[in-house]
Amino acid sequence: MATVKLTDLVLRDAHQSLFATRMVTSDMLPIADKLDQVGYWALEAWGGATFDSAIRFLNEDPWERLKKLKAALPNTKIMMLLRGQNLLGYRHYADDVVATFVETAAKDGVDVFRIFDALNDPRNFKAATNAAKKTGKHIQAAISYATTPFHTIEKYVELAKEYAAVGADSLCIKDMSGLLKPYEGYNLVKALKKAVDIPIEIHSHATTGMSVATLVKCAEAGADILDTVISSLAMGTSHSPTETMVELFKGTEYDTGLDINLLLEIAAYFREVRKHYKKFESSFLGADTRILVSQVPGGMLSNLEGQLKEQGASDKIDAVLKEIAVVQKDFGYPPLVTPSSQIVGTQAVFNVLFGRYNKLTGESIDLLAGKYGACPAPKNPEAVKKALEALKLEKEITHRPADDIPQEYEKLEGETKKILGTDQVTVEDVLTYAMFPKVAPDFFKKRSQGPVKFTAETAAPTPVPSAAPAPAPSNQPARYVVNVNGADYTVVVSPAGVGVSTGTPVSVPARSPAPAPAAPPPAGSGTVIPAPVAGTIIRYVVDEGTQVTSGTTVIIIESMKMELEIKATTPGKIHFLVPTGTQVASQQPVAEIQ
Repeated sequence: MATVKLTDLVLRDAHQSLFATRMVTSDMLPIADKLDQVGYWALEAWGGATFDSAIRFLNEDPWERLKKLKAALPNTKIMMLLRGQNLLGYRHYADDVVATFVETAAKDGVDVFRIFDALNDPRNFKAATNAAKKTGKHIQAAISYATTPFHTIEKYVELAKEYAAVGADSLCIKDMSGLLKPYEGYNLVKALKKAVDIPIEIHSHATTGMSVATLVKCAEAGADILDTVISSLAMGTSHSPTETMVELFKGTEYDTGLDINLLLEIAAYFREVRKHYKKFESSFLGADTRILVSQVPGGMLSNLEGQLKEQGASDKIDAVLKEIAVVQKDFGYPPLVTPSSQIVGTQAVFNVLFGRYNKLTGESIDLLAGKYGACPAPKNPEAVKKALEALKLEKEITHRPADDIPQEYEKLEGETKKILGTDQVTVEDVLTYAMFPKVAPDFFKKRSQGPVKFTAETAAPTPVPSAAPAPAPSNQPARYVVNVNGADYTVVVSPAGVGVSTGTPVSVPARSPAPAPAAPPPAGSGTVIPAPVAGTIIRYVVDEGTQVTSGTTVIIIESMKMELEIKATTPGKIHFLVPTGTQVASQQPVAEIQ
């Protein structure tokens, strides 16, 4: 029997890290039979950012993906990544929502719940762990790894004992940024094996180039399970190649016993699939040692690039990476994993664009005030002061944050019924709305259209019906398929040279082009308030025509998945120039003061 087992992350963390979580289910199912034959300890296939991406970009129902994968993988455990009290969203949920989510996920196909908290606050594990216990599924407690003065082997051992005591079936060291060095990993695993009597799994991204060596040393120290990714989706911001680890251990006491030839078939399949997502690929494909300082996790890195492009600030990536280290320290050294990575990363972007903490996101305010739980270290008192003033609180929250959240499932169910216009809704739809209430309504409207379709892009427009047709007669129109921003359109070129689009796109761009700035209001009509960043207008804070003072918050804009206040710049009556739900460009006028 093999002493080291492997969990393959190809269906979740690999594409989340390499191409912004865009892989569709139809690219997973054809290879499921072979994946099911390998003999993995588990396949990580759900959770993390897959849920968000499915409804935001892919027009896919994430619950249907889970059910289909469960049916296609009868012999392999499906693992999901669950963010403790955050579930899959960016806020804490009431305990009744956490319990319902875990119960439903178990029913629909999850076999292993890998549960973590971004701050490593054990109180935030409580509800999810209790719910998972009732399902009888495997509970894996994950410790978010970081390299700060406040993250020590002694602290990790203390956490491991707490998680084992509350019923974890196994323990994971979640090294989301590739910071776990080989010999430090060896010492950490040795210490954990002495402290707890449950299996230990190692999750280490390849971003800094150390992961293969780290996995070897951790196995030598007694790690029971290693996270890997099939080679065609490995390395870069992803993980160590499955085949590489199989061959490294072959013939040793750590032999995995897996069939290299079967793995190579799987690798060949995903090598072709990867071509479908070229436009989403991160430019960080090698070893990026800047991460040893910035500690940015793989998935965050690829998303950060796209977000900076949206803001017209692609040239600021190095400045943002440096600022992330500053923000992490000021925020109490939270490990950089969702949602803290998104909070810290977005705040770093805003610091670079607008000056340090001149604009705090709503989530930054909540983290500084203790609404996400206890951070490992003291925070910057000036930043905390700003957060408390924004929330009108006298001091930081020190109790379990979820204790302040009343039961909310019934309320969310009622809101979902209203959105769908029906008296009967599925639990899955209620939970989808609960996770992403700003995105779900639009998804529900478009769901019947089915998932988007991605295909390998060609260097030039492809003529129809073949790659090299005979020239059309001079008096006949020529037909082409033209790819625009990731969508294929059939175009007819008439003899006069006029192109006419016929039909609808067969694929949907992952990110809509930034809208052109609205025409400014007539001169003298008022003081214009521009959007500070590109994003979506979420809501008005005051009514149209309200008399406001300078500094009053008038609009909430969502940018980079975080919320930001837009304030009045002068006293007067507010007039809104764009409706809620509108995507706006940076500096586009969104309101005026008259």
